[in-house]
Amino acid sequence: MNFESMDEDSQPTGQQFAAGQEQAIFLSSCEILNRAWEETRSIPNDNDNTYFRWSEYEGVPFIAFPSFHIGDFTASDSSYEQCDIKNENKFFSDRLKDDNDQPALVHKGALYKFLDIMKRSDLETQMKQFSEQIKEQKVEQPIIFVGHSIGGAMATLSTICFLDKRLKNIYPLCITFGSPLVGNAALRESIGSQDWLGRFCHVVSKHDFVPRMLLAPFESIAPHLNSIFSQGEIIMGNDSDPIQACGELLDNVKWLGKSSPYKPFGIYMICSTQGAACIEDSQAALEMLILTLQSTEENGIADALISEHTSYGDKLKNVFESGYSTRTSNIFSESFIGTGMALQLESSVEMGIALQLEAMGFQTLTKSAFDALKKAANLKNQYDMDIKDLNSELSENQSRLAELEWYIKTVSKGNSCSSYDVFRDLGEKKDFRINRHRMNLEDFWDKIIDMVKNHQLPSDFRYQNKWINAGTAYRRLVEPLDIADFYHLHSDRGSYLSIKNRPLRHRVLEKWLDDKNQTRIERGRGRKKTRTKFASLTEDSRFWARVEEADKDLTNLQPEKEQTVIAHLKKSLKDFEAYVSKMIEEKSISMEVFFEESVFMIWWKKYREFQQQHSEEWKSSSPLLKSMEKEKLGVQKTGF
Repeated sequence: MNFESMDEDSQPTGQQFAAGQEQAIFLSSCEILNRAWEETRSIPNDNDNTYFRWSEYEGVPFIAFPSFHIGDFTASDSSYEQCDIKNENKFFSDRLKDDNDQPALVHKGALYKFLDIMKRSDLETQMKQFSEQIKEQKVEQPIIFVGHSIGGAMATLSTICFLDKRLKNIYPLCITFGSPLVGNAALRESIGSQDWLGRFCHVVSKHDFVPRMLLAPFESIAPHLNSIFSQGEIIMGNDSDPIQACGELLDNVKWLGKSSPYKPFGIYMICSTQGAACIEDSQAALEMLILTLQSTEENGIADALISEHTSYGDKLKNVFESGYSTRTSNIFSESFIGTGMALQLESSVEMGIALQLEAMGFQTLTKSAFDALKKAANLKNQYDMDIKDLNSELSENQSRLAELEWYIKTVSKGNSCSSYDVFRDLGEKKDFRINRHRMNLEDFWDKIIDMVKNHQLPSDFRYQNKWINAGTAYRRLVEPLDIADFYHLHSDRGSYLSIKNRPLRHRVLEKWLDDKNQTRIERGRGRKKTRTKFASLTEDSRFWARVEEADKDLTNLQPEKEQTVIAHLKKSLKDFEAYVSKMIEEKSISMEVFFEESVFMIWWKKYREFQQQHSEEWKSSSPLLKSMEKEKLGVQKTGF
């Protein structure tokens, strides 16, 4: 089995900066960033009736949101003001959740402001008209959402809303300037699982506080915001000392920032008068957001926090003139300030991050800067080591999987039932070596699922074809054996298909494949190839559990049952008929299912007899009967 293939959707792991930098260079080289900034500045902030501006530039629609006011963003009934993005509205689906089915949470003030815009403006109408127009023209069309400050959060939510519609031929892109963070880790994970991370580019000035303000609980920063931003007429506040307020505000972010539930996602371009650093890895972006704000000098700190929030035009000009980290770094010969310790950069990763830091104007590294750099480097190195170990373990487990496949075919050879039946009937007599292989494979995939859940692997790990294909091959071969064990030993626990009984690894691996297929469909590359032969392994790894449950339903279908129960059982059996019929039509089912004494064929004979006795019209209306007869199924006598 070869799991190495990577398609155009896949990206190599561990590249915390390269992909983001390439994207940023592309956006700047074709003037998209400049145009985006100009669009945001073209909207007056003093007009309460201006919610957005729809314009076109060289045939590309730009939807720009004004900066709004910081006061529009507050909803301070909780420390971090989060709520479910779905939150009883029609604009976001319940598919926005993480691998554990936890809903994506967003800032309550941002969501309420977005919903208010959709209610009071014609943005929804214009988006629908645009979608219908593209659908009729059958052309590929980008659309760019842009915004500054709170408007950046509106651009982010609008882009998520548009992506969540999963419209063909439309490619949304979001560009923000000085935007606050929007959502939690579940939102970031959901965005990543659908390959949407590259659709978001956030430009952040080195000392702009707004992109960092949700890294501390709102009640800890609100008084300081009032003091600081009243100077810039962004918030009218009290008369406390802005310098002292800035220091306390920075301390709150420094000590509380990493524990904040808000997480960055997408590409972050952190810029200064010297240049820009482009970061795609979420954890590295968080480190940089905290680190660069801490570098603000005490003198002029209040002015910096305000002026850098409104001067992105100048920053972009400097970035384009300076380039992206292309200079030779002299940072390596510097010492820690006040420590007397020479800075030793031990890896190319550290050097790469140091170049990024130098591009933002760090001519010397403080102790905290170097610690952050080392932490990011160590994280990347740990990723690399873990991936290397997993690749080695995968190779070993491929051999186990191959031996397991050979064993199944061997014990089934010459039998008139399927490998599932053979394995179930073996019970405690199963080959010790083969059972040990199953346990080893189970441990391997359980470990991977745990590592992904705990963010111990790169964010793009679960999107790579190598691991999706490996997990799919494992699931389709081994889950039927797990199902056989369950119904042989634990049938009293109810249905295997329930969440409490079906192992998490199978559910997660199936979701990885479903997410990948859905992404390909959205991009117009997901049309399933028409099979000419039946599958060697049934594609739905839950198939045998569905057979077992259908057999239970048929057994329970007794005249003395209540009519509502009988109606429910008949509907369930009818749905199962349609399910198997579709698999036969698509040839996504293995021929061993139709061996004479398989569990399925035994059920089929009983079910057909029942229907012929109780329903005169079943023979002419059954989709499964027609499919079986069309393919001449049910005549195979022996396996393999």
